[in-house]
Amino acid sequence: MGKVHSHQGANQADRWRKGLRHRRRRLWPLRYLFPLVMVPLAVFFTASPSSLEKVARLLPAGLLNSTTGDCDIKGNISINTGERIYHVPGQEHYWETKISPQYGERWFCSEAEARAAGWRKARR
Repeated sequence: MGKVHSHQGANQADRWRKGLRHRRRRLWPLRYLFPLVMVPLAVFFTASPSSLEKVARLLPAGLLNSTTGDCDIKGNISINTGERIYHVPGQEHYWETKISPQYGERWFCSEAEARAAGWRKARR
């Protein structure tokens, strides 16, 4: 008997099978699992009048990144300089700015409150 030579098609099929095995073993990242859990919960709680409050209580703190009441001024700390800057609605980077309370960032209810705490207004 002669030697069996592998060919390109056999190598590709083998790589595909090994990759498939690896993909089946891999766990889904949390960013995919989170909506799969929370959407059914939200649908379930829509039958009651206080559904939004119940769903919000189930979420980890700070995940929604929403304001409470009329406090819509975002106070964030610059990554580059460490400077404390606040953003008011309507400014250029207001919607891109994310507040991370674990890093000392916070919400303000008025510009006077932000200035009194030692924060400056964003230039744009």
